[in-house]
Amino acid sequence: MFKDLKGFLLRGNVIDLAVAVIIGTAFGKIVSSFVDDILMPVISLFTGGINFSEKSIILREAVVDATGVTTAAAVKLGWGNLVQNVIMFVIVGTVLFYILKAFAPKEVTSPPAGPTPDQKLLAEIRDLLKK
Repeated sequence: MFKDLKGFLLRGNVIDLAVAVIIGTAFGKIVSSFVDDILMPVISLFTGGINFSEKSIILREAVVDATGVTTAAAVKLGWGNLVQNVIMFVIVGTVLFYILKAFAPKEVTSPPAGPTPDQKLLAEIRDLLKK
């Protein structure tokens, strides 16, 4: 049982997948930091200082009793976080596209192969029939 498990875990595909997940997680943190700390502040300069992470549509206001205690939290749709996540997705997708394009094997076009022996024989028969 343990021998089979060891064989499974030490296969190249499983190790490659584990490395890819770890690197992908680290890359995701870098992209999140880039979007949150660098890109969104620059975008907020062009949009009049809007902080997208705080943008939302309030569906129901918070309920506060007479003593000032909140009895029910506000219900809101946080569309600003969605905007930030879409920007992150586009950045990650773009980077992955160019990485895969750089490492993808180039298509080698070979000249078309000549006719097969059967095709040559059929061409000769056709030519003889024409005569």
